[in-house]
Amino acid sequence: QVQLVESGGGLVQAGGSLRLSCAASGSIFSINTMGWFRQTPGKEREFVAAIFWSGGSTVYADSVKGRFTISRDNAKNTLYLQMNSLKPEDTAVYYCAARRLISTVPEYWGQGTQVTVSS
Repeated sequence: QVQLVESGGGLVQAGGSLRLSCAASGSIFSINTMGWFRQTPGKEREFVAAIFWSGGSTVYADSVKGRFTISRDNAKNTLYLQMNSLKPEDTAVYYCAARRLISTVPEYWGQGTQVTVSS
């Protein structure tokens, strides 16, 4: 089992920045990929960014490319999402997720952290 706890959400004006953190614990050795998803009321959860835990390769949704940066600190078992040039449409609950190599979909989820961008 893997436990994920997000932090760092809040209220920010358009054009501002926030950094989200996700602390992982438990069977960390089993993690292959970690990522961030977001969800707004009435919509499906959507992919934001992902990073391969060992090699560090990254993938981004087109909507956040050039503005968001995903990174990880293996020593601290922590995942980050640096969000710059925030837009009102980035407002959502952001979730940290993780999966093992044998899985093609996220298996573990955090509780979510609210990000609100005011215009």
